[in-house]
Amino acid sequence: MAWFKRKEKGITTPTEEKKDVPKGLWYKSPTGKIVDTEELAKNLWVSPEDDFHVRIGSAEYFQILFDDNEFTELDAKMTSKDPLKFEDTKKYKDRLKDVMDKTKLKDAVRTAVGKSKGKDLVVACMDFAFIGGSMGAVVGEKIARAIDYSIKNKVPFLMISKSGGARMMEAALSLMQLAKTSAKLAQLAEAKIPYISLCTDPTTGGTTASYAMLGDINIGEPGALIGFAGPRVVKDTTGKDLPEGFQTSEFLLEHGFLDFIVHRKELKDRVNLYIDLIENNEIR
Repeated sequence: MAWFKRKEKGITTPTEEKKDVPKGLWYKSPTGKIVDTEELAKNLWVSPEDDFHVRIGSAEYFQILFDDNEFTELDAKMTSKDPLKFEDTKKYKDRLKDVMDKTKLKDAVRTAVGKSKGKDLVVACMDFAFIGGSMGAVVGEKIARAIDYSIKNKVPFLMISKSGGARMMEAALSLMQLAKTSAKLAQLAEAKIPYISLCTDPTTGGTTASYAMLGDINIGEPGALIGFAGPRVVKDTTGKDLPEGFQTSEFLLEHGFLDFIVHRKELKDRVNLYIDLIENNEIR
């Protein structure tokens, strides 16, 4: 006979005594590791069990990079319009309103300036939560204005890409941002101001085809998906079988597409180290 035997069937705990588990208390990584969310945040949103880099947004990157999380946001109130009156499953203007309400963001990029290891740094960081980090006219304009700020004030520029590509609801207006941001980065280079590009998961489409790959130093996070088109499109275009993991940071580093892979815990130190080396300054 078993040592334990249920005498009454069903759950008999009174409702007022039941305990609710707060949502988001635990995080499950793709490899199946379970991590407490508080522990994950303390570890800079990197799973301590398997070193998996969880997708994070601009708020978290600003916290990592800026001293004491103090910064001044640039062009914080800029929002997208709907000049094409675009509509698919819903009107674009309604989609914008819904995603702004849900994410509390104005668009898919935030730009800010603050101290990083004691020196000014301009950071433009994309948010994948806003329509897949898609690049529309506002994204291009905010990045261009952030670059103008860098040039005017002679401050190094860091771009953190996390995007599914161009925002097709804005059609050609979106695609024009590739040329616009690339031209601005050329001006930054002429002014001899350092530009560091960080590719995170995912960096694809028009972002890869423009500013994400134009850095003085191009770095990636471990395991990040980086590429232009998806594997199926690439295979259909080339007619060749593709090596496994050909769009990961590690594969791209091995084949010269990236200069370095930087662990999130080392991000602040490494970015500032590269800037000091480029500017021939004393290493901080």
